[in-house]
Amino acid sequence: MAYIERAISDVLKARVQSSKCTLVVGARQVGKSTLIQHEFTEYHRTNFDDQLTRLQAKEEPKLFFLNNPCPLIIDEVQKEGTVLEEIKQIVDNSQKRGQFILTGSAKLELMKGVSESLAGRVSICELCGLSLREIYHVPFNEHFIPTEQYIGKREQELKPYDDIWEIIHKGSYPELYDVDRDWQDFYSSYVATYLERDINELISADSLTFTKFLTAVAARTGEMLNYANIASEIGVSEPTVKNWISILKRTGIVYILQPYSASALNRAIKTPKIYFRDTGLACYLTKWLTADALKNSAVAGSMFETFVVSEILKSYSNEGRDYRFQIFYYRGKDKSNTGENEIDLIIEENGVLYPIEIKMTGNPKASMGSANIILDKIPDKKRGTGVILCMVSRKTYLRENLIALPIEYI
Repeated sequence: MAYIERAISDVLKARVQSSKCTLVVGARQVGKSTLIQHEFTEYHRTNFDDQLTRLQAKEEPKLFFLNNPCPLIIDEVQKEGTVLEEIKQIVDNSQKRGQFILTGSAKLELMKGVSESLAGRVSICELCGLSLREIYHVPFNEHFIPTEQYIGKREQELKPYDDIWEIIHKGSYPELYDVDRDWQDFYSSYVATYLERDINELISADSLTFTKFLTAVAARTGEMLNYANIASEIGVSEPTVKNWISILKRTGIVYILQPYSASALNRAIKTPKIYFRDTGLACYLTKWLTADALKNSAVAGSMFETFVVSEILKSYSNEGRDYRFQIFYYRGKDKSNTGENEIDLIIEENGVLYPIEIKMTGNPKASMGSANIILDKIPDKKRGTGVILCMVSRKTYLRENLIALPIEYI
């Protein structure tokens, strides 16, 4: 398979040069090992997927590091977290940079070990699946923010995104961009491997029940998270569903979008929304077997929204930015009318709130941004330009402070 240049490469190389230890996190099969092998050919490499390797690292750590000297890449390091203490001692006894590059696909558990053993010693990068920019070889690498400056710079490197529904259906895992890889076979193997290797020790249910749970969550992508509803459908307890959702989150399968919180918005809903990180996996689990069937289905709108949200998150992580405290959504009754209002995304930056609507339409209307005025109620914050990301063919001003943008601008 031909290597696809990853947008995060320059950020990762800079982090490795300036840090003693670098950690690359991301879901299984997003290309962590491929990226690191391609960019750091001079490094020794070992993999904790191998049980004997893990055993030596656990029982004889000093011997392990004699056999695997620095600079060293350790794949799936979360599988033997005890090694982090030995890594701490090695980096503390040297001033060299770039001694270790670690990868892991279980975020929170790995983060706990990192925070306890390598606090202040490690730089963390998140690798997502392929972005549209990477698939279409667009070199632009700044996070999406609908400012005049961003839009102007992005216009210099626009490319038409053809067959967008084919990509939404295919998903973003690099292996699928090898023409010989069958879609159904890939996702069938992906789910089986995920169940066997990543979460087998974390769940107390059979794989059939957990797969049913995965499917129930995939069917709700883009919706508010309702634990009781999912629990009722699959026949397990609500605490079990909460635990399993947290497993999906920390293994990079889903993203939990938090509601925007401000005292001025006293009628805002506090429930988060849930999004699958990869639309191809969501399509496989919910049995949408072709792009045409998906495009014309009742779930097309929520799958399109899921895709756009994922692309925006990728634009942040590929630039090495933490998006967790910058991207929110709003839903509530804070306007004077009695209806419920929603803003699909609110991006906060430098005290400015940018409202984003995500619509599958090619004929956007100014009324689609009618809820944006709610943000004017928030003291000490300024409302920025609103955007409707949609299937429109070119940038179109709907009002002075509301623009319809093709998704090529992400």
